[in-house]
Amino acid sequence: MVNFGEGRGVGRSYGIRRRRGRGTERGAGAGRHVLRGPAQVMFLADARTGAVVLLALSTADWRYAGYALAGAALGTGTARLLHVARDRVEQGLEGFNSCLLALWCAVFLGPGRPGTALLAAAGCVVTVVVTAAVVRLLRVWRLPSLTLPYCLLASAVTIAAPAFRRVRPPGRGLAALPRPAAGPTAPGPDELWRAFFRNVSQVFFLDEWYAGALLLAGLFLASRVAALAACAGSATGLLTAWALGVPAARIADGAMGCNAVLVAVALCGVFLAAAPATLPYALLGAATATAVTPAVAHLLAPAGGQAFTWPFVLTTLGFLAAARSFPRLAGPAPAADDTRPHRPGATAPTV
Repeated sequence: MVNFGEGRGVGRSYGIRRRRGRGTERGAGAGRHVLRGPAQVMFLADARTGAVVLLALSTADWRYAGYALAGAALGTGTARLLHVARDRVEQGLEGFNSCLLALWCAVFLGPGRPGTALLAAAGCVVTVVVTAAVVRLLRVWRLPSLTLPYCLLASAVTIAAPAFRRVRPPGRGLAALPRPAAGPTAPGPDELWRAFFRNVSQVFFLDEWYAGALLLAGLFLASRVAALAACAGSATGLLTAWALGVPAARIADGAMGCNAVLVAVALCGVFLAAAPATLPYALLGAATATAVTPAVAHLLAPAGGQAFTWPFVLTTLGFLAAARSFPRLAGPAPAADDTRPHRPGATAPTV
């Protein structure tokens, strides 16, 4: 760092050193903006949480972390080039949908295929355009865009994939027609505690329970409220799936509870203030998202049956719109945009 208390005579070298310092500072700032993209998947504008997310991804495959980081960087950089509002870019709001899309491409289409990298890169650029359109459309109802841009693009790619030999997943078909649930419905204790963490890790398409534990640690690092809401959402997802008779294997893999985690965090501490009145409402939303998950998967069965985060998006938008009718939940209307906390752990304006 330049010492501004140094004596005279530094002349030109002082100017060069100062410019380098500014460049380094800008580079560090841009890096923080990119890292906030993965963190914003969990509603946190915290670069440290973003770094933990990448670390969790690397425990499964270092290429997943590379795709997620590159996706966030492409989304953030494209938004900056298109002069998207500076606040959105700096808070990572232009990087989390592109991060999810790139990661989804890596997980479901294979990270080692050149076609996957090209598709992910193009998709990340298009995500910025779709995000702008979704934000503008939902602004009419003062609702956030959430992961709707990612859901739209991932669903479009999945449906279109059979027509493109360089895109469709290798070695397996996409169709997964719905069948009646079968198998035991009582998970054992060992399955339950692993499922608790997998509900979190499946937000990022990971099967490893320890990745979920690491992600929770990243949440606690930035916001205890968000971390506790995620834990409550995961437990609610487990209980709801068991009560509805979901096969134990489906409960254990975390796919049934990941949307519940996102809904709980969104409705308790992010878009609605964390309060005794909002916690039951958030948990009701988490239970609803769990029940909606197989419905969405069955609707998308001809294209592979992937629910993505559609249950989270549909449930959260519905519950946020309804919250305005409940005086104990609703507060002053927020700005007509995708408003989120501007500092780790801060509560966004209520909806």
